[in-house]
Amino acid sequence: MPAAREGRLDRLSALVKWCRFEKVLARLRPVDGPGRPAYDTLLMFKALLLQSLYGLSDMELEEALADRLSFRRFVGLGLEETVPDHTTLNRFRNLLVEEKLLEKLFGELDRQMDQAGLILRRGTMLDATVIETMAARLAT
Repeated sequence: MPAAREGRLDRLSALVKWCRFEKVLARLRPVDGPGRPAYDTLLMFKALLLQSLYGLSDMELEEALADRLSFRRFVGLGLEETVPDHTTLNRFRNLLVEEKLLEKLFGELDRQMDQAGLILRRGTMLDATVIETMAARLAT
């Protein structure tokens, strides 16, 4: 069987140094308590990243995580694992905002993408060198 074509999310996942995000998110890990274990904080951040890249509402993100294999693979959810529901996603985003971590995390992502020569925009990932080259041609 031929190898699957590498998609944009696979490329993004391979480029990013996720350990830097794990260090920032580590302080959010809840202590064990009653009920279902919490979702991994990096998984939840990756889900919010997908939401931002694709312009999804919380409910649309929940549906996409349940439906799209590329999204599941990107965040690290196995086929049999449950997907965070929209209220869980919303609460996690609000927690990041309260802790003043959301801007810091996305700033780190922007920094890493800049170092790799990439620009992230909703629904796309562009090679910044291509943009720069095209702009230079138009200017002449």
